[in-house]
Amino acid sequence: MTAEDRKRVAERLCRTVTEIHGHGWCLGTSGNFSVTLGHQPLEILITRSGRDKRRLTPADLVTVDGDGRPVDDDTARPSAETLLHCVLARHGSASTLHTHSVAGTLLGQHYLDEGGFEIHGYEMLKGLSGIKTHEARVFVPVVANTQDMRALSSQVEDLLAESPQLHGFLIAGHGLYTWGSSLEETQRQIEIFEFLFECLARKTGFGPSGQPLLRPAGTL
Repeated sequence: MTAEDRKRVAERLCRTVTEIHGHGWCLGTSGNFSVTLGHQPLEILITRSGRDKRRLTPADLVTVDGDGRPVDDDTARPSAETLLHCVLARHGSASTLHTHSVAGTLLGQHYLDEGGFEIHGYEMLKGLSGIKTHEARVFVPVVANTQDMRALSSQVEDLLAESPQLHGFLIAGHGLYTWGSSLEETQRQIEIFEFLFECLARKTGFGPSGQPLLRPAGTL
């Protein structure tokens, strides 16, 4: 990938994060977002730790290797959850996006003891890759939150080995991880999941009410 190609990828990722922020799904410094630059060797362009997602620029991104170590800048601090992006990239992800929405946070806490929850009966399910009918049943695993990223990465490896058809998972009290074959596909899955999560949160009685499910990009 040429330097010009990397610049375009970085700019596109920043625009994507700005749009996601506009929906209220990664306020402040929350969330982390990446694009896989290459698989052999594995290189990932990912958000740096602690950067405000309202006004992300290419300077707020860093390239890391398959072990999550910065490639060009030893002083850079990639997202604390970089290892999760590395796991997903090794399984073929071209992009991984992680949001911190209200609905996702509440659903993760609510369904932790059950290990996850199933979504079915919603037409919007067809926005997830490979889903052809609203009658499909999509399981969303929920894993416990931890600051031990190696342990969490190992758990995600197990999830993918057991259920390679997964579209995403929730970290309890934290948020959604989803991935895809392109940045555009992954952004679409974020939008689909967040719509469905808000429907379920309202249905269970602990979600926001009376507000639009999708806010226009650039607004709160």
